[in-house]
Amino acid sequence: MGKDKIAFVVVRYGADINGGAEYHCRMLAERLVDDYDVEVLTTCVKDYMKGGNDIAEGAEYINRVMVRRFKVDPIRDMSESEYLKRAKPVRRLRMFLYRIRGLRLFSYFIPVWTYYRQEELESMRRCVFYSSQLHQFIKENKDVYKAFIALTIDYTPFYYTAILAGEKSIAIPTMHYTKISFRGVLTEAFSKFAYVGFNTKAEQKLGERVFGKALGAHGIISVGIEPIKAANWEETKRKYRLPDKYLLCVGRVEKAKVNDLITCFSNYKQQYKESSLKLVMVGGIFGKVPDAAEVIYTGFVSDEEKIAIIQHAFLVVNPSQYESLSLILLETLNLEIPMLVNGRCAVLKEHCKLSHGAVDYYMNEQQFIRKLNKIESFPVFREQMAKGGKQYVDNNYNWNLILSRLKRVIELVAKSKQRK
Repeated sequence: MGKDKIAFVVVRYGADINGGAEYHCRMLAERLVDDYDVEVLTTCVKDYMKGGNDIAEGAEYINRVMVRRFKVDPIRDMSESEYLKRAKPVRRLRMFLYRIRGLRLFSYFIPVWTYYRQEELESMRRCVFYSSQLHQFIKENKDVYKAFIALTIDYTPFYYTAILAGEKSIAIPTMHYTKISFRGVLTEAFSKFAYVGFNTKAEQKLGERVFGKALGAHGIISVGIEPIKAANWEETKRKYRLPDKYLLCVGRVEKAKVNDLITCFSNYKQQYKESSLKLVMVGGIFGKVPDAAEVIYTGFVSDEEKIAIIQHAFLVVNPSQYESLSLILLETLNLEIPMLVNGRCAVLKEHCKLSHGAVDYYMNEQQFIRKLNKIESFPVFREQMAKGGKQYVDNNYNWNLILSRLKRVIELVAKSKQRK
């Protein structure tokens, strides 16, 4: 007897794809192949900024997972941003209600918003990830699959999975506090999903406050980390011309994401000229990034090289305000390296409170400079920070726990669909 089919829906997929949600999807998909016939439905896009069909369409197996790629065909007459601008009033209103703590209460009167719905749908049709072929495939083949698992809230396929097969779909929103999360059409999507799996309690709290009554069954699923063997350090160090002592940032390298960090670090070096720290930025480079004497850009590295670079970092920093989990944080703590994170992200701040002191946060440039100096100046303090992280990851993000949650939800959704 064959295994039941399940399908993940994600905008990009592959070993050479740099992105948190994409890596999240890959880890879950590959971990489920012994229990299900696992497929991934994705697009032919490689560069999320420019779009286009850079990867060939069709089907292929990657680590026992059947990957089906569909061409994107966004409408080109007007830009996505033009329609987002037209629909701005609904996002502004929803954000205002959220800030005064009224959005959740309002949802009990109007759970699904249709205000500016047409403009929001038109913006989706112009998104670089819009694929009519992918949506048609889900519509025509939804009875073939036991369940769909859709990632991530930011992009078009997430919405269409809910609309076309919501009754047998699990959402993994990887949600952040950003304007895009307040689109009115997302209330429609969340009202259709059979189950919503969040990564952290902080993300779940955000989802409950933003979607209120539109949010049905939900809970924490999250994800673990892969036990990857590190590449040879001397070879990696030589290849990327890495210094002996460095502050490390891992993830997509783009101006909007790293500019503040580079400014903070440059000012730190100005203030503490005796510091031998360099800043190493690991990840695919998108667009023009600032040139700075103290900054080293490696570009894309292999998973094995990434682990080696983390292992030898003095400290790892995550400057993002927008995280639903932070896989790089889990990988870093698992390797007993301390972290400094942006305290304006509720999810990262939650990790600080729960990780036995392995993570510290900063709220502004002054705090960044002060806390980095404390960690650099007091080796004993850095060692104390590093000790608690691995236990935190082992207790909360082990694969037995994560997979038992996900498999339970898949079976729950399937049984619920059968009863209907």
